[in-house]
Amino acid sequence: MQEAFSIDMNDRISFLKPILDSINDSLVFINVEGIITFCNNSFEKLYGREAKQIIEHRYNNVFKEKELLEAIKKEKKIIERKITIENRNIYFNNIPYVNKGRLIGTVLIFNDTNTRRESEPQLEELKNSLEMIKDILDHAYQGIVLVDANGRIIKWNYEKLFGLKEEEVLGRPVQEVIENTRMHIVAKTGKKELCEVQRIQGHDMIASRTPIIKNGKVIGAVGTVLFKDVKELKSLARRLRLLESKFDLYKGDIKRLQEARYSFDSIITQNKRMIHLKEIARRASESNSTILIQGESGTGKELFAHAIHKSSYRKYGAFIRINCAAIPKELLESELFGYDEGAFTGARREGKLGKFELANGGTILLDEIGAMPLDMQAKLLRVIEEREFERIGGTRRVELDIRIISSTNEDLEESVKRGKFRKDLFYRLNVIRLEIPALRERVDDIPILTEHILKELIEKHDMEENTVAEETIDKLKQHDWPGNVRELRNVIERALHMSTGKIIYPEHLSEYLLPGAPLSHREDNEDISLKKIVEKAEIKAIKEALRRSNGNRTLAAKKLKIHRTALYKKIEGYGLSISDL
Repeated sequence: MQEAFSIDMNDRISFLKPILDSINDSLVFINVEGIITFCNNSFEKLYGREAKQIIEHRYNNVFKEKELLEAIKKEKKIIERKITIENRNIYFNNIPYVNKGRLIGTVLIFNDTNTRRESEPQLEELKNSLEMIKDILDHAYQGIVLVDANGRIIKWNYEKLFGLKEEEVLGRPVQEVIENTRMHIVAKTGKKELCEVQRIQGHDMIASRTPIIKNGKVIGAVGTVLFKDVKELKSLARRLRLLESKFDLYKGDIKRLQEARYSFDSIITQNKRMIHLKEIARRASESNSTILIQGESGTGKELFAHAIHKSSYRKYGAFIRINCAAIPKELLESELFGYDEGAFTGARREGKLGKFELANGGTILLDEIGAMPLDMQAKLLRVIEEREFERIGGTRRVELDIRIISSTNEDLEESVKRGKFRKDLFYRLNVIRLEIPALRERVDDIPILTEHILKELIEKHDMEENTVAEETIDKLKQHDWPGNVRELRNVIERALHMSTGKIIYPEHLSEYLLPGAPLSHREDNEDISLKKIVEKAEIKAIKEALRRSNGNRTLAAKKLKIHRTALYKKIEGYGLSISDL
């Protein structure tokens, strides 16, 4: 029995050797027969001998200090006694190891006074690390058990699953304590078993068993229960599938919202005025100043905004766009600044981030800024001046680091005179102004724009190469283009599909571009249904109303004698661009 317990003690010390070797104190274990059975690395350094010269030797062949030898013989507990070893002052502790009333051996602990103070921070760090590991073991899993090479329990954290405390199970064979366990088998075979279903107390638990291997030898095993019932795993799987589907649904929108798609190379021009504007915009992108972009719908205001962001130092941040005219007045504030939980009836339970907060670190484009209500203009002015804001219903102030670009197809100076736009906000926005000319003012761009658009459409629709006849270009130059570049794109796309050969002639253009064109030039199979005729008439009326209103959709809706919302729906229904008409 004595011999069996000594073997057990040696196994435990061997299991703990990596920890004992990491501490500064020198440790020695002497069995009842006076044989040294263990020493750590620190002791080898203290005596200048290797372990093989110490272990399995009698203690009096290793120790020569008289006082130390007498202390070991007495087999009494001694704390903090000072001796001299090789001209160094050493403190030693002599601690008899007794189990169940029986003396098993003696533990000697040596501490060099010269390194004592140096080791205190390390000991404190080790203590904190051990406490941290305990917290991880206690909370990372539903349960954890550690067994030695013989399958005996040496660490137990299954109390909440089994109702058994650690002191009740230590030293017992694991198969006597845990139902259907394979821990003792893993400790013998060294083969890990991960995420296996184990039936315990009527529940199918998800358990993993991993061998602990040192120097190629299995010295134990650790078992963990991650889910105390398969139902928990199934519930988690359902939640993950739901989150994954939501993520797939929104990731496209998030990427579209937070990404600048165009650079200055995307702005195709050979017009001197446009080239000059590109250079101003390129230089403006290097600053953090607010920029106001004005021009008719479809002239490329948003292209400039994209390009400015993409060439600025903020290009790695978000590029957020918001159309101030397309959002109802009562929702605009929450869209811009977001809201906290319970801010108003119908608010999301978790609250919502506003566009300004999403754009933090990047750029925000306020499109159709002229349509912003006066009360919101006052709030926007305060945000620009203070560079911070609060969400609706919130108390925490959010600091802002963004560049603000605004665009409009209205004459803001005229709106200021009419009292429709705040003068102080106008001056805040109008630090750098870009006036984008209409397509009719840069007719020299029509040939290269046509060529560029045609090339994009052929690639998009995977069509054969096609060109535009010179007389077709001449016809395009004669049109006044109220819809600007967007209208030109629509005309070229229609002509590409109408042409039967590899050259687009004038007869392939839309009818409204060819007043008085002979009937023979028109397509024989053209759809003349009442529905198509009405659609064409509506599209033509919408474009004409927008042209006469200089792109102002509110005024265009009045001229058409329809509500502004109805106009937006028709624009969307006919596939026309809201921001580029």
